[in-house]
Amino acid sequence: MVYVFLANGFEELEAIAPLDILKRAKLDVKTVGIDGEIVTSSLGFTVKTDIRIGDITTEHLKGIILPGGTPGTTNLDNSSRVHEIIEYCIKNNILIGAICAAPTILGKAGLLKNKSACCYPGCENDLKCAILSQDDVCVDDNIITSKGPGTAMQFGFALLEYLKGEDITRVVMNSMQYQVAK
Repeated sequence: MVYVFLANGFEELEAIAPLDILKRAKLDVKTVGIDGEIVTSSLGFTVKTDIRIGDITTEHLKGIILPGGTPGTTNLDNSSRVHEIIEYCIKNNILIGAICAAPTILGKAGLLKNKSACCYPGCENDLKCAILSQDDVCVDDNIITSKGPGTAMQFGFALLEYLKGEDITRVVMNSMQYQVAK
């Protein structure tokens, strides 16, 4: 199971693009409402999530995705349950994907020490002891970070490659007519 955490104020592309890509690869993915079952995005879209944060189990957990957005990132960071699940992922080497401002949640918790990471420009100070990368998507062990909405597709494909490998990722890229920049 892969959980996409949605807090009020989440950034739409950063949540939906990876969700779409993972679903196309037939992965079991669920959206998780941090603030309840109905969540409102940063641009005012209303989403009914699959489950609420209190209903998450770590059984069969394959990864979590933390979209950015304002105030979505702050709302994720304020959730003790989100932090509990992040810690579980760290201790068990389970995938954590964070995009835009969301990598700051990991940085402020001290989880990016000596790890390569990227984030939305201007948020770098909150990555703390990370090795700052200029790449659009950065993979370091089980942590994948990305810069923002414009990199959401690349981020989704990096998550997919981590979970299912390069061959499946190429199949999904081709089916979506996704072209890698040259």
